[in-house]
Amino acid sequence: ADLQHLCFLLVWTAMGSGLRRGWRRALMIGFEWNGSGKAGTECAPSEADSGISCSAAPRCLMSSAAKLAMCLSFLVIMSNEGSTAARFKSVDYEISGQVQGVCFRMYTEDQARKLGVVGWVRNTRRGTVDGQVQGKEELVELMKHWLSKVGSPSSRIHQAHFSNEKEITKLEFGNFTTRY
Repeated sequence: ADLQHLCFLLVWTAMGSGLRRGWRRALMIGFEWNGSGKAGTECAPSEADSGISCSAAPRCLMSSAAKLAMCLSFLVIMSNEGSTAARFKSVDYEISGQVQGVCFRMYTEDQARKLGVVGWVRNTRRGTVDGQVQGKEELVELMKHWLSKVGSPSSRIHQAHFSNEKEITKLEFGNFTTRY
């Protein structure tokens, strides 16, 4: 029980340093707070940012296995909370077809800004448009779909080639621009 209480207190302390109050309340499931040192005295979560109105140690009402599983689950959630920086994606692209002289670059820049991805776009000497997109994985996927299926209103996309797709830890661009 001491190890489980220590685990709970470590999780609680870590959560107090910036994670959402709702997670603190979720952690209270199965725990009873003993504010006066007497068994059976309960303390309700407060509306303050601290999330609980008592300062005493918890008395657990769950089985040992349930407490340990809950503790480990919250530790995994907390470790993933800070790792969002590693979830960026970068991809190079080249679009062929009738994509020059039809405002493809302008519409690409506009769509990228709407989605919140960064990178660049340019015309090539081969008559294609190429560039790079970076951002959250789901947003990059939406941009890839737009580049390969939608494009500017007057464009005719024949082929979209995506390459050098990789996870990155930070964005290399501050916005999306047209290169010349």
